[in-house]
Amino acid sequence: MTERFEAGRYDVIVVGAGHAGSEAALAAARMGEKTLILSINLDSIAMMPCNPSIGGTGKGHLVREIDALGGEMGLNIDKAFIQSRMLNTAKGPAVHSLRAQADKHLYHTEMKKVLENEPNLDVKQGEVIEVIIEDNKAKGVVLRAGAIYYSKAVILATGTYLGGKIFIGQSSFESGPNGLAPSLKLTESLKKADIKLKRFKTGTPARIDKKSIDFSKMEKQPGDEEIVPFSFMNDELKKEQVPCWLTYTNGETHRIIYKNLHRSAMYSGKIEGTGPRYCPSIEDKIVRFADKNRHQLFIEPEGLNTNEMYVQGMSTSLPEDVQISFLSTIPGLEEVKIMRPAYAIEYDCIDPTELKLSLEFKEIENLFSAGQFNGSSGYEEAAAQGLMAGINAVLKIRGEGPFILDRSEAYIGVLIDDLVTKGTNEPYRMMTSRAEYRLILRQDNADLRLTEKGYKIGLVTKDRYERYINRKLQIEKEMERLKKTYIKPSEANVFLEKYNSSKINSSISLYDLIKRPELDYDILKDIDINRPDIRRDVQKQCNIQIKYEGYISKQLKQIDQFKKLENKKLPTHLDYGKIEGLRLEARQKLNEIKPLSVGQASRISGVSPADISVLLVYLEQQRRRKGSMDE
Repeated sequence: MTERFEAGRYDVIVVGAGHAGSEAALAAARMGEKTLILSINLDSIAMMPCNPSIGGTGKGHLVREIDALGGEMGLNIDKAFIQSRMLNTAKGPAVHSLRAQADKHLYHTEMKKVLENEPNLDVKQGEVIEVIIEDNKAKGVVLRAGAIYYSKAVILATGTYLGGKIFIGQSSFESGPNGLAPSLKLTESLKKADIKLKRFKTGTPARIDKKSIDFSKMEKQPGDEEIVPFSFMNDELKKEQVPCWLTYTNGETHRIIYKNLHRSAMYSGKIEGTGPRYCPSIEDKIVRFADKNRHQLFIEPEGLNTNEMYVQGMSTSLPEDVQISFLSTIPGLEEVKIMRPAYAIEYDCIDPTELKLSLEFKEIENLFSAGQFNGSSGYEEAAAQGLMAGINAVLKIRGEGPFILDRSEAYIGVLIDDLVTKGTNEPYRMMTSRAEYRLILRQDNADLRLTEKGYKIGLVTKDRYERYINRKLQIEKEMERLKKTYIKPSEANVFLEKYNSSKINSSISLYDLIKRPELDYDILKDIDINRPDIRRDVQKQCNIQIKYEGYISKQLKQIDQFKKLENKKLPTHLDYGKIEGLRLEARQKLNEIKPLSVGQASRISGVSPADISVLLVYLEQQRRRKGSMDE
């Protein structure tokens, strides 16, 4: 038996140093608490075992919010990106989403550097095999080599390492992502603490040798000319970008995959875990979308100093010989050489309904959880949860109330509320369609929504806060100028005719002209002769706020209604089984989730509008009863 010894005491211990763990540890340390982050392998800090990118639809919003609150992901990708693109620009600003290709090695190196040089933070390699829990309180962790570290709070951010098992065809073996060691002992400790675990799975495509690709048969996908930074701390970025490449599967590709479905680990029944519906394997695509004669694939560089290329859109658990066969049918990949085969990975995770909205376990005090261990997928979702878990661990040990963002305040609020309130039967992925108030929760205004909150809890630096105040004032000043600057018919009508815009008979403000569909802030520069020299992002913000003023106003009214239900608080000790009129399923679900408000209760699967009406009547009865007792 390994001899154990006390190795140190900390305020916060973070288990895992992926995207969730890195943000959690940095948040705790930056808020002034002595923090330890533990990783099975320090080479896996902020590793990108799957796609070499940050952001994308919905996910880009999360990164901007992490940054606005004082997190690190936005700053880190701004250092490590090799291509930048704004997605969905043909649609409205609510769904514009920034996405950047990353140099994977550089992303890891830069984040590791930040962790290592953060005051109050110790970085250590070691496998955690046990969480010390006494009297339903987390007290520390035990490492495989015998070291015991005590702490006031523990954050679990184990990613896909916990019980990790890799599948390539009929071959399967215990492993973490990218061939790194898995965590095999910690599961037993968690089960002893009555934490319910389940199995999820995800997958990743093959990495292929750049030298074996014929790019002349593919469509070049360059980055945007105007590079938009992820971090609000960066005004502009200048960098020579590298292209990605677009190609397609075809009938022969699909035939080979169909012929070998029985050899897929997923289709042969070897994999028990549930995979992500929104990121299907190539086998899934071929079966589920049999009417499609081709599927697009993006060939993406993994970095500037490697020949490895990522085949976006082709995750699979088929054997390597089949992977070579079907890849070779794709235009440009006829002579393909695989450097790393595709694989599926199965891992242990929790039912996130076991958590409070603060990401603390309901039944185990001072134990927090973040990232893929909570049933989510993706680097961005993990980082967002890690940040919130780090903040709330600090607030908990200080005896302060939790920091919770609701669905009307942030995509982070939508993410956590969805996981904790609704649970998930598959790896959860953030999408813009999940956010009811997405016109308010745009990526371009994340700092205006959240930086003040981050400053109040002590995570946003003074420098960042001053930049936010300066930007906010510039926007307000320019909006006021646009309202007060009037253009006469003699100055405007020739210009308006040029853009097929209705002529005016009396003076009109620049503000009202921008509201016209055919005009915008940029177009009006020809008649706005006294326009000040202000930042590009300020100009865009003014344009969006004016253009969508009516829609924004309508959504703010919807948020007011939402807040009314959120503000109707429910006692955490309430026994719903004793409330007459509630259906049996609703009683069971409400007692299981223990919602904090009527609003949260209304989003629980199995709780109907009729049940909410019963709850509202019950709360009113309790209020009146309390009022009569006070008299």
